[in-house]
Parts: sequence; C-alpha cells; structure tokens
Amino acid sequence: MSFWDRLTGGKPKPATENLDYLNEALALERQGDYDAALTSYRLALRQRPNNHKVLQNMAIAYSKLGQLDEAIRCYRRALAVEPKLSGAHYGLAFLLLRRGELSDAAFHLEAFLMDPPKSAEAERWVKHAQKTLDEMKSAEPPPSNPQLKTSDYPGISE
Repeated sequence: MSFWDRLTGGKPKPATENLDYLNEALALERQGDYDAALTSYRLALRQRPNNHKVLQNMAIAYSKLGQLDEAIRCYRRALAVEPKLSGAHYGLAFLLLRRGELSDAAFHLEAFLMDPPKSAEAERWVKHAQKTLDEMKSAEPPPSNPQLKTSDYPGISE
C-alpha cells in the first residue's frame, strides 16, 4: 500500500457481498436451531424489510419455539406485505384458533382456501384447513387448548 493510500485510508473496498441470510436461516432451522435461525432471519430482514418469505419463516420458527405472540405478529406483517400469502393465512388461522379467536381464524382459513397452493403436497394442508373450517361451522365447540403440532404448519418455504 502506498503512502498516499495509507494517508487517505486505503483503497476503496469493493461492495460487501450480500450474505444470504435467508438460506443460512433455513439451514439452521432444518437443523432444529430455531434461535440461531431467527437471528439470521432478522439479518435478512435488515437487508429487505418487506420480504414476506422471511417474515413467514420467522413466524414458523417463533411457533416452534412456543413464542406464539411473536409468530402471530410476523404472520400479520407478512400478510400486510403480501395479502394473498396462503401459508401465512394457514399458519395464522391455527394460531388464532389456539387462542380461541374463532372468527379471525375462520377468516384466515377461508382466505387460505380461496387461493391455496397448487401442489400434491399442499393437498393435505387444504384438506386439513377445510376439515377444520367445517368443524368450526358445524357449531361444535373446538377442543379446549388444542396442542400445537409441528405438522400443523406447511414446510419451510424457500
């Protein structure tokens, strides 16, 4: 480095690489390290504050950690960015159902069913949502404090 470079603080550094925090978070989540995944999701959100995929995956990670209020907040933020985000409607519906907010849960189940994902794998989520909505409409009281299962959430979306 020349004297002039040292005096002026060196040569300009090339633009920092955009780290792929989303893929890092997804890998950590697959390993079961949800706390570390959330850290990476937060960093990804700093790069793109309105990334609905990051917000939805954060909601899933918060749900798996039992932080349901944070999960609900993330699902709602994701839906504010992308109102037709079917996975967020699905996940939010079941969290609201667990909290006893039946009318809001029904709204999100209906929104999910209006524009469900189109894949063979998604068919089981569609059936589950339709069955739950039918049970809600049949005036049978929902089970008190149903257990939240990991299988109630669609897979992590990339």
